[in-house]
Amino acid sequence: MRGCLEYLIKLYRVTERSSCHIKSHMAQRVEHNRLAGQIPETLAGLLGVNSDEVEVRMDDSSGADFVITAAGRTFVVEFKQTTSAASVVFAAKKVLEQTKRMRRRGVPLVAVPFMGDVGRRACEEAGVSWLDLCGNAHITANGIRVHIEGRPNRFRSVGRPSNVFAPKSSRVVRWLLIHSDELLTQREIARATSMDEGFVSRIVARLEREGFIVRGERSAVRPRDPALLLDAWRERYQFSKHRMIQGHIAARSGDALLGLACDAFGAQGVEHAVTGLAAAWVFTHFAAFQVTTIYLAVDPSAAVLQRLGFREEARGANLWLVVPNDAGVFQGAVQKGGVRCVHPVQVYLDLKDQPERASEAAERLRGELLAWRRNA
Repeated sequence: MRGCLEYLIKLYRVTERSSCHIKSHMAQRVEHNRLAGQIPETLAGLLGVNSDEVEVRMDDSSGADFVITAAGRTFVVEFKQTTSAASVVFAAKKVLEQTKRMRRRGVPLVAVPFMGDVGRRACEEAGVSWLDLCGNAHITANGIRVHIEGRPNRFRSVGRPSNVFAPKSSRVVRWLLIHSDELLTQREIARATSMDEGFVSRIVARLEREGFIVRGERSAVRPRDPALLLDAWRERYQFSKHRMIQGHIAARSGDALLGLACDAFGAQGVEHAVTGLAAAWVFTHFAAFQVTTIYLAVDPSAAVLQRLGFREEARGANLWLVVPNDAGVFQGAVQKGGVRCVHPVQVYLDLKDQPERASEAAERLRGELLAWRRNA
């Protein structure tokens, strides 16, 4: 009797979970259709025509979500509810294939609730027009050019992907990028990143849903397109989320300051790793720098700061001491020229919000050390 009761309880829980899953899927489909229904009117407004001048139909031969005729042009439309960069990239590729299957000439168009920077660049590189339901667009066709940007995101809670780039979650992303040419099991990732296997499994599942990874033997995973994954992470990354102490020490040059600081932290046994412009210089010798940025595992002691002659002040600061919001920033740290630096992936991310010639340094670093070919 007891065994029968336990079985019934288990069956009820499974049925309840299945019911919740079905309801959730139905709700997502309803929301998808509601948003997709706004595309014809949005396109009409962008093209400056009345809604009753727009013809919408399904076209079985192309497989597109919509085929819309407006302003004397035929638009082949692929709609994605998610704002994931990977989803947009794959939609651009798909809509190009769909347009080629059309019997008449069509304009490939990707539509989303809100288009991020990575998605915009991907569409432009693919030669695909796009629009979002917020009123931003880049549409080019014979005799038509529409370019609108700067309208804010009205759909922050709609189709927003799970934040696989949050501080702790991004350990998985970082490790996959560091080992982008390898197939890694979830257990290997968990051990390497010092995280629970269950947590890693959830992050991997999210990455797979968003199209960022592919599976191989033993369900091992690797990035589908490392360049896209890095771009998507950088779009969400905020260096300002780390805790930073800015100050000044007397030094004749940036590399002299770098040597002084690293020697001081090394002598005190403080885990540290250089990032930003200083690390970019160590890896590529691209350009001289004034600001040295160093990650510290713990707050610097008064003794080590006194030894450096560190004077805390933001104005004119030449040394940024950063206590990270997650220890994952130290993953893949390497010794280079006697200096311990974070991995080039982390350096590239951090250069997003650095002064001086940071943007140029980031491009040089990526070209020399992170030169993945776009696979999408």
